[in-house]
Amino acid sequence: MLRAILSSVIILTPWLIMNPATAENQAQFNQLLKTGECAGCDLRGADLRGAHLIGADLRKANLEGANLTGANLEGADLTGANLTNANLSQVLLTNASLNDTTLHQVNLTQAMLYDTDVTGASLEQLNLTNAQIYNTDISVGGEKPKK
Repeated sequence: MLRAILSSVIILTPWLIMNPATAENQAQFNQLLKTGECAGCDLRGADLRGAHLIGADLRKANLEGANLTGANLEGADLTGANLTNANLSQVLLTNASLNDTTLHQVNLTQAMLYDTDVTGASLEQLNLTNAQIYNTDISVGGEKPKK
């Protein structure tokens, strides 16, 4: 039994060292995970896969290149945030605010965007493969429907 545990530790240690949950600013990254409040934070390249960020305050945060795969951003405020090249595949964005957010080259594969406000957002080259988008002003091609 001890041999099995030691073998697991030896095998996993290099992986953990090479793949830590980090960001450009580790203190701000820790603040976000602890409090859900990180307005204006520098979270470039942050590994936030599967993070529970329900109601998080990420206004004007820099999330360029961040990995948010499978994260729960229900009710999160990302107003004015930079999500350029971010991976938001399988993310849950319900009742979230993406007002004035930069969403260039964002991967939204299999993402769920329900009642998400994208007023003023800059949307370029999004990957919307199998995304579920309801009551959110993102459309694929064509003109915005008239109300």
